[in-house]
Amino acid sequence: MHQDGISNRNIQVSVEAEDFDVNQEYHWLRENQMRDGAIVTFVGLVRDMNAGEKVQKLCLEHYPAMAFASLQSIAKQATERWRLGKIRVIHRFGELDLGDQIVFVGVTSMHRGDAFAAAEFIMDFLKTNAPFWKKEQTAKGSRWVDAKQSDQDKTASWQK
Repeated sequence: MHQDGISNRNIQVSVEAEDFDVNQEYHWLRENQMRDGAIVTFVGLVRDMNAGEKVQKLCLEHYPAMAFASLQSIAKQATERWRLGKIRVIHRFGELDLGDQIVFVGVTSMHRGDAFAAAEFIMDFLKTNAPFWKKEQTAKGSRWVDAKQSDQDKTASWQK
């Protein structure tokens, strides 16, 4: 069940607790897209290790209206930079286990360069600008995860 979602002909953005089906998302991207020759997808997963410690579980918190608006804005910015066909962005929230899917980004374009660049742009901005907060559970207890400087630097490079 989607917590929030927007859908138009070419862009779908949602924030949801439930897992997503990558195959279903890919098929939506491909559907009725005879002019686009490229589909790029990215799936982010819960890792078992971060900052040198074993992670047992991940809890993602968010402010629903802000998170949804942020994802919409990021997708819109991508359409203003590149010639894109379709965009699909999903970000999950709640308690996630190791190996669970967190995020899906899918982009279509006539050419692979635009699709790859747009997918990377969306992920970079999502990591640094979307209001999601991560709390990892480790053997030593829980800890909030700050944005990495490398992620901040990558986002800044798009603004030059």
